[in-house]
Amino acid sequence: MVLARPEVTPEAPAPPDRTAARRPGRARRAAVRAGLMVPPVVFFALFFGRPVAAIVGRGFHDGGSWRPGRLAEVLGRPEIRDVLWFTTWQALASTALTLLLALPGAYVLARFDFPGRRLLRAVVTVPFVLPTVVVGTAFLALVGRGGLLDELWGVRLDTTVWAILLAHVFFNYAVVVRTVGGLWAQLDPRQEEAARVLGATRLGAWRRVTLPALAPAVAAAALMVFLFTYTSFGVVQILGGPAYATLEAEIYRQTAQLLDLSTAAVLTLTQFAAVGAVLAVHAWTVRRRETALRLVDPATTARRPRGAGQWTLLGAVLASIALLLLLPPAVLVARSFGGPEALTFYRALQDAGASGGTFLVPPLQTVWNSLQYALAATAIALLIGGCAAAALSRDAGRLVRGLDALLMLPLGVSAVTVGFGFLITLDEPPLDLRSSWILVPLAQALVGVPFVVRVMLPVLRAVDTRLREAAAVLGASPWRVWREVDLPLVRRAVLVAAGFAFAVSLGEFGATVFIARPDNPTLPVAVARLLGRPGALNYGQAMALSTILMVVCAVALLLLERLRTDRSGEF
Repeated sequence: MVLARPEVTPEAPAPPDRTAARRPGRARRAAVRAGLMVPPVVFFALFFGRPVAAIVGRGFHDGGSWRPGRLAEVLGRPEIRDVLWFTTWQALASTALTLLLALPGAYVLARFDFPGRRLLRAVVTVPFVLPTVVVGTAFLALVGRGGLLDELWGVRLDTTVWAILLAHVFFNYAVVVRTVGGLWAQLDPRQEEAARVLGATRLGAWRRVTLPALAPAVAAAALMVFLFTYTSFGVVQILGGPAYATLEAEIYRQTAQLLDLSTAAVLTLTQFAAVGAVLAVHAWTVRRRETALRLVDPATTARRPRGAGQWTLLGAVLASIALLLLLPPAVLVARSFGGPEALTFYRALQDAGASGGTFLVPPLQTVWNSLQYALAATAIALLIGGCAAAALSRDAGRLVRGLDALLMLPLGVSAVTVGFGFLITLDEPPLDLRSSWILVPLAQALVGVPFVVRVMLPVLRAVDTRLREAAAVLGASPWRVWREVDLPLVRRAVLVAAGFAFAVSLGEFGATVFIARPDNPTLPVAVARLLGRPGALNYGQAMALSTILMVVCAVALLLLERLRTDRSGEF
């Protein structure tokens, strides 16, 4: 009898615990995300939250006690109610007028293919990055006392609200064209064509198919235009005069001229609440736009105009762009070359005494000051905005969405409040910066960071996360993953973001008007001071400096358009 030797079967290995394998990777990504969020959070806490809180606190703190009833007291004043009413209705009117004039332009640039289309898109965008004082000065040269319309037909709009409304349309035309036109160019035209085949009229197909798809983009553009016009300062300060004051202009008057911090604090909180509501609705519309549509390549949707109607529409849009967007800058340039000799005002910029003691340095020195400040602000904005965009691209949780909303607040909160808050809060060690040159770039960077985030975030979100994971598996550190994977893919976006940050920093006015030192003023501050003094020479020098500032911003933007690879129309 042979006993069979029992066969020993090896125990099958247990399947790998994929959850445990993923856990270190998740922890590592969470640590990287938290590290990326630290610089933006600290920066905004120190240089945005603290100054705004200090101004509001001082406004409601009187003689050692809090005065919560101050809110109702200030808002109950007739003159404050007039400011609130004008601020609201002019913002609504500016938004409606901008949509009315810019939507045809958005359609033409989205659907028509014609020579010079790319250049026209860049030209349309230039006004958006122009400093508000330049826009105000340009319309002052066109419709103000002694302006072009005054000389030709005796039409003077500098004391009416129409000048403010037209200047707001000029400034925000690109918001509608970029936001609505960018989505319009990506909508599949075959959907509307299918509706027409089924018997719908052209208007009916557009109303039932295209308009519902465009509604979130139109709403988002309208909200952004409302936000920019509701918080308008430079344009209103130059064109409106004492009879027409927005909340921002009134905050400046109460703070800088009347030293009434209590009233300024109430107005700041009122504006803050309005801005927060607008940003919340805007975030909702953006999420709808991102999730509700299936888009196509915009290069496949543009066609040459067909028929007399389309060519007439193209001609009308080109004419409106020429009159609304090109004429005011052209008049500004022409006025800057006025005087007995062609270069009188430009020569006067080299003499500090030519402006009647307005400056301690030659006005031309402000060009170099502004360039230095803007370059420093761009570097800060890229660092802070780049970290924020990288953190936002890796998660969509509530905490990260809250950071995204925080980064947008400087676009709507009173820059005047921030600037004055800088003087109050940054006056003690270790942050005693009132005599430091870095104070101006810090204030300018607050405005530049949102643009850096908005430009870089879509590109970073488009990067395949598997590339980062593969690099991490091979042993690359987070810094090396960024350097070897992300940076080559987003290099152009970084350059575009830097250009936008540079342009908006160069033209920042609301905060800089408080903190710029008399011996180192910036270009926008110099323009405002020159316009505030009588005399043809001061007026001409303001036109000359505005022209220089406009040319620098326009050249920067036109160079950026050559770097852009994403033509979807977003900023």
